[in-house]
Amino acid sequence: MNILVLHGSSREGGNTEQLTNIALEGIPHTSIHLREKNILPIHDQRHVEGGFTAVADDYDEVTEAVLAHDFLIFSTPIYWYGMSGYMKNYVDRWSQSLRDKRYAFKESLGRKQAYVITTGGDQPRIKGLPLIQQFQYVFSFVGMPYAGYIIGEGNKPGDVLADAQAVASAKQFNAWLKTEQ
Repeated sequence: MNILVLHGSSREGGNTEQLTNIALEGIPHTSIHLREKNILPIHDQRHVEGGFTAVADDYDEVTEAVLAHDFLIFSTPIYWYGMSGYMKNYVDRWSQSLRDKRYAFKESLGRKQAYVITTGGDQPRIKGLPLIQQFQYVFSFVGMPYAGYIIGEGNKPGDVLADAQAVASAKQFNAWLKTEQ
């Protein structure tokens, strides 16, 4: 199984990345930090003839990496009870990929698995559930099997390392990934 992590945090080395690193310790994977990519907001053309205009940014590069991997980990902090802006910008652009004749986008995603790793500081195991549900709906819409999630608690960098439940879940996920290799 080849794994791609899409990091949605605006902060290098933040809690979500730290938790994701625990989950992937010793596991070969590719990481893309969306904060390092220029992905423009979607220009909605669903009701325009053709419904798609190519955009000169890094979206295609990231999408080609997504399509080249079997297992996708969406790693994003909880920002205002949803996914980060970097992650949302990327996922919003999937609307264009669904109409882009270069990709069999929906069919390709249906052959992958998705997992979510997230952290937040304001009762994340409760208030982060709308984020998890949002991802579940997105994955369902494109037919991508959903493998699960981890929610950690942390605000300042490093706080999540004190969340024994999240760290244990990350280590358990790591053990599962190792059996799938």
